[in-house]
Amino acid sequence: MQKIARLEKVSFGEFSKAFSTLAEDEIRDIYDGIKLPCRATTGSAGYDFFAPYEFSLLPGESVKIPTGIRAIISDGWVLALFPRSGLGFKYRLQLDNTVGIIDSDYSKSDNEGHIFCKITNDGKDGKTLTVGKGKGFCQGIFIPFGITENDDVNTERNGGFGSTDKKSDN
Repeated sequence: MQKIARLEKVSFGEFSKAFSTLAEDEIRDIYDGIKLPCRATTGSAGYDFFAPYEFSLLPGESVKIPTGIRAIISDGWVLALFPRSGLGFKYRLQLDNTVGIIDSDYSKSDNEGHIFCKITNDGKDGKTLTVGKGKGFCQGIFIPFGITENDDVNTERNGGFGSTDKKSDN
């Protein structure tokens, strides 16, 4: 297997920006408990992302999870995020943007490339979804990509959701 990325925690300072109502010691406890994404078996394609704290979602409810994780990705690769298969099957857990795309230059953004996942319990059968602290809730798969022969983009990213639409010269 080709090694094309490194997964690591964002700084405590960056992680703490996601929590406006918690005390610093509470945020530190969450941060210290963050588990790096990993594969479950040698044959697994997906890196499981783990919940930094417990959360529950009634049908129709959504939550934005600050994972505390960033991905340093080689050029020519992208990290695609999907719900964990079992949660999607049992609860219709969905990422609100259907598939999260983490570009190789996202880690260079001012926010250190902090990966957030907004998820929804889209179940129709009334089941509440509860994910415990440290349990997997989504998975990331590294995928190679190509560009067109006449591609001449030369701008650089700074930001996350929607930041590439803000570029004026591409």
